[in-house]
Amino acid sequence: MFEDRSVSELDSLIKGNPEFRQLYQHHQDLDRRVMNAELGISPVDDLELTRMKREKLHAKDRLFRMAGSLLH
Repeated sequence: MFEDRSVSELDSLIKGNPEFRQLYQHHQDLDRRVMNAELGISPVDDLELTRMKREKLHAKDRLFRMAGSLLH
């Protein structure tokens, strides 16, 4: 997700900002749940899958905005 950032920058954000860390972990959890649903590992109806994808995208957008403001 943060391919354009160095590992040390991402690590610094995660360790230095509790809100960023919590949101990052939430995004990772959603990513795992969406992938499991798409692979058929976890049965999820289409409405729930769409909701998870929207929530994941919202979290990603917030993470990018936070990273931009925290690193500049």
